[in-house]
Amino acid sequence: MAILRGKRKTPNTGKKRHRARRVRIGPPDPRLTPAAGIEAVSEPDRVLGLSTALEAGIGSVKQRNRGLTGGELLLSMASAQLAGEGFFVGLDRRRQDLAGQQLEPVPAPASTTAYGIAKRFGPEQLTGIETGIGNINTTMLGLLHPVRRNSLLKTATIDGDGTDIEVYGRSKEKSAHAYTGALTLRSHIGFWAEARIPLAAELMGGTQDPRSNALEILDRSIAGLPPGVAKIRCRWDAGYFAGNLAKACLERNVEFSIGAKRTGKVMAAAASLGCYTWSPSIGMENTELAVIDYLPGNWPKDENIICIARRTRVAAGKIPTTRARKRHTIAKHQIALSLEGRIDEVDSYSFILTNMDVSTEEKLAEVEYWYRHRTDIEELNKNAKHGTAMRHLPSSSFQPIVCGCGRGCWDARSRPGSKKSPEPTTATDSDAAPSKQYAENSLRSPPGSPAGPGSRTCACRRAKT
Repeated sequence: MAILRGKRKTPNTGKKRHRARRVRIGPPDPRLTPAAGIEAVSEPDRVLGLSTALEAGIGSVKQRNRGLTGGELLLSMASAQLAGEGFFVGLDRRRQDLAGQQLEPVPAPASTTAYGIAKRFGPEQLTGIETGIGNINTTMLGLLHPVRRNSLLKTATIDGDGTDIEVYGRSKEKSAHAYTGALTLRSHIGFWAEARIPLAAELMGGTQDPRSNALEILDRSIAGLPPGVAKIRCRWDAGYFAGNLAKACLERNVEFSIGAKRTGKVMAAAASLGCYTWSPSIGMENTELAVIDYLPGNWPKDENIICIARRTRVAAGKIPTTRARKRHTIAKHQIALSLEGRIDEVDSYSFILTNMDVSTEEKLAEVEYWYRHRTDIEELNKNAKHGTAMRHLPSSSFQPIVCGCGRGCWDARSRPGSKKSPEPTTATDSDAAPSKQYAENSLRSPPGSPAGPGSRTCACRRAKT
């Protein structure tokens, strides 16, 4: 538990004197910590109008205009999730917390009610969630300090990435066994890197290729950006290595950087001796960069697309094991020579295809450094899988899962302890945007802490969770 210390009386005069406020970290309070995330939904709803924006985007999900709306359902599910619940039955436990219900933006519905409404979410309602998030982003941008707002509008970077979520139960729709043997579903997210918030999300089958809907995610992410963005850039890893994605970015006037697969042709191009000028990279030891002569056959020609090669020297004694992914970045003949003791170092290669300006060594290093820091979306995926709604995907039916994932990706940025809420760049930003204070003052619930009194497994069976 954190305790803020403020003014203190001096022993001589007895007057209060101002002093810097300090935070003392102690053991978590079991009475407060499990419910600390509730305020992480109530405060943004008060400042940004979450429920109003979501309801406007989602529209009607029922014939009768009474009871819980679609936007209120998402808020109640988010409050339960941030209070430590991971299943629909957790809503019943939240209903038993009478004091917590006074803090929540929407009274928690019964698990059966929430499940029934979630099943009514069709393609229009799911698209409406992203429309509502786009409106919320516009409202958030208007509350920021002009310096921070202008910085976000100058350049927007969209990171696309997919991740596998292990599920349990063969009855889950579209689940399939991944290459690891685990039964999974696959999420696909478009992420606004500078603001650290998701823009679009899609839940796919466990073995579905993420390249199949990469263009759709790109368009939906662009639509989720607030108006006034001057330049859009995007970053994709080697899982999206496809010429049609590069062509789509060119048609939309979007700068891109896409990881290239390590095929024999690109490895041979990088290994050409004396053909390229190698320059040091930023922040990586024993690493050099060069622009090499390589472009896949199905990629657009005459569009200033270049290939960046990154070469890292690895000592023979530090070569990864056969199961490590990094081992595939080293040429097989070099591994064989190092095992025979004929060479002391090997070269680890990575490749990027981009249409950005790399005309000088400084710009080349900056582009590679910028692409390397696309790891924020991986942190979002980690939070979504292990700390928010996508942790369990708690339904055998696909529609409630998709509804929960759409909400889970949104509130992964506002989870207590998460790094995904927009950050101020100046001291005055925190005064201009009160909506950012909720995440900074919340406490994270530790694993195994009680989520609430009681348990009702019968509601879980009725909801088929």
